[in-house]
Amino acid sequence: MPLSEEERKQLEELESDLTAEDPRLAHDLLSGSVGHSFRTSTSFGAMACLIGVALLIAGISSQIIALGVGGFLLMGAGAYLLLDKQKG
Repeated sequence: MPLSEEERKQLEELESDLTAEDPRLAHDLLSGSVGHSFRTSTSFGAMACLIGVALLIAGISSQIIALGVGGFLLMGAGAYLLLDKQKG
């Protein structure tokens, strides 16, 4: 469904307002670098969570406290990466 002339004009006004208000964000949105950054951070966060869970379980089963604590901290850092990008 094509846009009407009025809708097209409103979109152009929004784009010019965004460019005037925050040129860096406008450049990032036009270049597509925002999506790449989000995907990279999400994949690193997910991998850190999974590895952290594996280390936590390995630490508990082998009774190596440092391994369990390290796994827990890695899992927390991964969760932070995931939730921080989704919030903003």
